[in-house]
Amino acid sequence: MKCRNVKLILLGVLIFSTPLFINSQLPAGVSFAQQQEVEYSCPMHPEVKSKTAGSCPKCGMTLRQVSKPDEAKADAQWGETHFPNVELTTQDGKKVRFYDDLIKGKVVAIELMYTTCKYNCPLETARLVQLQKLLGDRMGKDIFFYSITIQPEIDTPEVLKQYAAKYHVGPGWLFLTGKEADIKLLSRRLGLDSLPNANDPDGHTPSLLIGNEVTGIWMKNSALDNLKFTALKIEQLMGYGAPIAAIASNQTEAVKLNIDKGQYLFATRCAACHTIGSGDKVGPDLLGVTNVRDRAWLGRIITEPDKLIDEKDPIATALFEKYKQVRMPRLGLPDADVNTLIEFMKLQSVSVRDREKAGTQN
Repeated sequence: MKCRNVKLILLGVLIFSTPLFINSQLPAGVSFAQQQEVEYSCPMHPEVKSKTAGSCPKCGMTLRQVSKPDEAKADAQWGETHFPNVELTTQDGKKVRFYDDLIKGKVVAIELMYTTCKYNCPLETARLVQLQKLLGDRMGKDIFFYSITIQPEIDTPEVLKQYAAKYHVGPGWLFLTGKEADIKLLSRRLGLDSLPNANDPDGHTPSLLIGNEVTGIWMKNSALDNLKFTALKIEQLMGYGAPIAAIASNQTEAVKLNIDKGQYLFATRCAACHTIGSGDKVGPDLLGVTNVRDRAWLGRIITEPDKLIDEKDPIATALFEKYKQVRMPRLGLPDADVNTLIEFMKLQSVSVRDREKAGTQN
C-alpha cells in the first residue's frame, strides 16, 4: 500500500513538473501559450492581421505567417541590421542618419548621382522630376526620394542645392552627401554599386532602388524606365492601386499599340527637359529647331554635347549659360536613331504650326 502511494506521488510530481521544465527553456517573458500562437499578416498591408490563414480583404494577397511584428521585421530580407546608419548631410545642410531618419518606416526611392556627370545623371534627374509630378502630393508624406552623390568631395550641400533648383525639384526629395567611405558602404549595401567598365565613362549604372522598409519589399529598376510603370510599382509598395495580375485579369481584349519610333525616342530621351511648342522646361522649346540649326550641328548636340561645350561652340555655349549650365547628357543613340529623332522634331514642328494656323483662321 505504501509502495502504491509512493508511485502515485511520483507520478503527480512528474505531471506538474513537465510544463515547468518546458517553460524554463523559453526566453524570459514568453509563455508556452505565447510560443504556440500564430499570426498572419498581409505583406502589402501590414496593418491587416489574422489568427487564421487566408487572403487580404484589401488587395487579395495571401497572408504571410508571422509570430509578432518584431519577428516579421527580422525575417525581412533587408531589415534594420542591413542598412548602415551612417551620417549624411542634406542639400540644406541638415545632418541625418540614413536608417533612423531616412529609411525607417518609409517607402523610398534611392539613386546615386553626381552633379558634374555628362552622361546619365542629367537625364535621370529630369526623368525623376517627371515621376515626382506623377506622384503628386504623396511626395514627402507617403513616398520619399533620395539622391546620393558619389562625388562628395565636389558635391557639397551648396552645390547639391543649386543642382536641385536647376531641375525644379519639389518637396519630399533630398540630395545627400557625406563621407566617401560611408557612401561606398551604402552603395554596396543597397546594391547600387557598379563594377568598373572601360566602355562606360559615367562611373555608375542609372538604377533606381524602390522599397518599403516596413514590409521588407525592395526592387531595383532602371532610373530611365517607363515613368507610369515606376509610379505604379511605387503606389503598390504604398498599398495603393491594384496588383498587375488583377489589372491583367480585368482586360478582356488587348489594346493594339501603334508606336512611332521618333515619338518614342523623344518621349523617353528628350521630353523630360524639352517640349515642341509648349514652352521652355529645363532646356529650350524645340519648336522649329530644324529650321534654325544646321542638321550636322543638331546631330552633334544630340550625340556629344559635352564636346561642343569643350570646343566653345558659340551656340552650345550660349544655350549652356542661358539654361543655368544644366548639362545635356550624351544619349548614346546610333546614327539611325539620331536621324529619326531629328526628323520627328521637324514633322512635329510643322504639325504644331499647322494647328496654330488653323486655330487663328477659326
